[in-house]
Amino acid sequence: MGYRIVIADDEPITRMDIREILEGAGYEVLGEASDGFDAVEMCRKHKPDLVLMDIKMPLLDGLKASRMIRDEDTAGGILLLTAYSGKEFVDQAKEVGVMGYVVKPIKEASLLPMVEIAVAKGAEIAQIESDKQKAQGQLEGRKLVERAKGIMMKTYKISEEMAYNRIRKLSMDKRCSMKEIAKVIVLNG
Repeated sequence: MGYRIVIADDEPITRMDIREILEGAGYEVLGEASDGFDAVEMCRKHKPDLVLMDIKMPLLDGLKASRMIRDEDTAGGILLLTAYSGKEFVDQAKEVGVMGYVVKPIKEASLLPMVEIAVAKGAEIAQIESDKQKAQGQLEGRKLVERAKGIMMKTYKISEEMAYNRIRKLSMDKRCSMKEIAKVIVLNG
């Protein structure tokens, strides 16, 4: 599958090697960054499926850049590529929320499966987040409708069922959601 990827590493030869591996496997390399600042900017511009990020880079290191990218949600996932395998770096990577951690030297046989897993996990997390937001929106809508029903029941001295049916009829007549009608009722209530 042709995932869209940004490579961030301060060593040009490493970037070139990684690009060759990725393009040879059918991935699209959107760009290369030599520091974390440029990586963040590329993610803002391209919204890649994955960022391959070195930890030790000038100007803005890979961990801080990764945190910015995650906070801004400008990439599907981040895979750290680094020569450092110490526990402190791994712990920091976990805190940042990256999808994987690959220790250099990079080998095609280990990189490509990690890319696939990282992109899949990023998509899974994005779907979960989308489902969560949808559920929160539905819950908010239900709460508004309940409040609007209460206002209508009190104002017009009608039953809960009649209040609900009036909101539903207004929704159909105005061709908008019951949530929107409920908002207006609550604002005017």
